[in-house]
Amino acid sequence: MSVDVSLVIVTYRCRDAARACLASVYETGGNVSFEVVVVDNASGDGTEKMVREEFPRARLFALTDNIGFGRAVNVAAGEARGDYLLLLNPDTVVHAGMVEELVTFARSLGGPAICGGRTLRPDGLLDPGSCWGAPTLWSLFCFAAMLSTAFKGSRFFDPESLGSWKRDSVRDVDIVTGCLLLAPRALWLELGGFDTRFFMYGEDADLSLRAAAAGVRRVITPRAVVTHEVGVSSETRPDKLLLLFRGKVTLLRKHWGPLRSRIGVALVAAGVGLRAAEARVFGRGGGEASGWPAVWRARREWLPGYEQEGTTLPAASPARSEGVSS
Repeated sequence: MSVDVSLVIVTYRCRDAARACLASVYETGGNVSFEVVVVDNASGDGTEKMVREEFPRARLFALTDNIGFGRAVNVAAGEARGDYLLLLNPDTVVHAGMVEELVTFARSLGGPAICGGRTLRPDGLLDPGSCWGAPTLWSLFCFAAMLSTAFKGSRFFDPESLGSWKRDSVRDVDIVTGCLLLAPRALWLELGGFDTRFFMYGEDADLSLRAAAAGVRRVITPRAVVTHEVGVSSETRPDKLLLLFRGKVTLLRKHWGPLRSRIGVALVAAGVGLRAAEARVFGRGGGEASGWPAVWRARREWLPGYEQEGTTLPAASPARSEGVSS
């Protein structure tokens, strides 16, 4: 039976956060018909049992291995019955009317679009990571030169952050992140879903860039709001950063030509190397605990050449709004 929207939630070792997320969904669904599809990436922490017992209305797919965020979403999308797919992080809490607002907004656009909303941190302050600007050679140079760190949130020196915009107005953007992403299921199928070369991080940027190439809008509405406890379902910072840069490099190599992508990857590597040196020599950003030295030492796992079959990376689960400008 068809419904208006299928909410897709991928879980990994985040039982308590997932419980709060699911409770908020069922409490605030609004005047749209919806189903919830949960894919558990072999958490082993009781998440599967919790979903079965406390949220029997949810459709649960319990996997025996952690197959990554993108593949797990594709599993859910293949089973979904909604006219729309709504990707939602398990470390989010849905505000009243969010689902209805986002679906209503998408329908008002008059054509297929990828839509996102406004994410807040638990303290009520803005989490800007619901959307990003697309990477450019300039944005990567700013990362390499640490300008995006020195001038964090600057429209000029940290352009991927989209400057001081508070996500408080309707705006077309380059990238809608997967922590809160709505797309017509027909469009999702037409685009082929997430590219499974991305274990996690970068798959949502890739989807947005492919949508842009097909002439599809990517739009944010401030009326669809969630609270996002960034990072609650991820592993340690080094593991997260390693996966983040693997996704970034994959994105550049997929969407840019050979020369441009080589320059872009070199800039990414330079930025990581400089931060690692700063952390080791000066102890800034937490020193070794910042994760930068560990990511630099593991650079063979995220720089070109890692794509061979059999390469493995640390298991982690999504915290979709992480950026790379820190």
